[in-house]
Amino acid sequence: MNWTLPLTIVGAAVLRLLSDFGRFSGFVGESGRALADLRTWPGLTVMQMRKLGVNSLPIALFLSAFTGIVLALQASYTFTGAIPMYFVGALVGKTMILELGPVLTGLALSGRIGANIAAELGTMRVSEQIDALETMAYNPVSYLVVPRVIAGTLMVPVIVVFANVIGIICGWATALQMLEMSTSQFIRGLRLFYDPFDITYSVLKSCSFGFVITIVGCYQGFNTQGGAEGVGVATTRAVVIASVLILVLDAFWAATLLQQ
Repeated sequence: MNWTLPLTIVGAAVLRLLSDFGRFSGFVGESGRALADLRTWPGLTVMQMRKLGVNSLPIALFLSAFTGIVLALQASYTFTGAIPMYFVGALVGKTMILELGPVLTGLALSGRIGANIAAELGTMRVSEQIDALETMAYNPVSYLVVPRVIAGTLMVPVIVVFANVIGIICGWATALQMLEMSTSQFIRGLRLFYDPFDITYSVLKSCSFGFVITIVGCYQGFNTQGGAEGVGVATTRAVVIASVLILVLDAFWAATLLQQ
């Protein structure tokens, strides 16, 4: 038995990971340098904000509505006979703003936005449209990547704010209709542990999620190879990698929150 085979496999995987990380870092750096091309990306960014932000709002609100309902019902089940029921408001508000609102919305948008960007740019790559932009003296990064990254970084927090509001409203409606709570009880719980920093934390976390979703989608799209099959592979990778990075960032932000 060749005992060096496992080490060879692990070593090859590590080298491949480091190589991918290096190329991705270079792509991020190139995107940062493309910000200097102010003649190209500002107008395109507004169009992408509508495409990536406004069009993604329905799925985020639908998801957050049922998240708020489930939070209220599960909190009621957990608190029955042990903790005053007005704590349902505290749990719904705190959990939606700090955790479930940003994370669930980010994961949903990684499938909606990240996949869309990877498929769109991947198709442009395999059909040589990106090469045509370079031939016409356009910088494809400032033309295609920068508007999408800025739009995603700005619009995902906006979507998350709406999602948080809808989730809390649905939790309140559930508490009124199914848990026999009053509005004053729910608001009492909602205000109990409220901290203005919670909003800032939620927005900052959402900005990082929006950046990751869009930059990963653009990177996978730009590096698509192999025709239609390659587009499918790039799209899948964009969703999976963005979802994993969102969870990693969520852990980072949670650790940061403990330092406050």
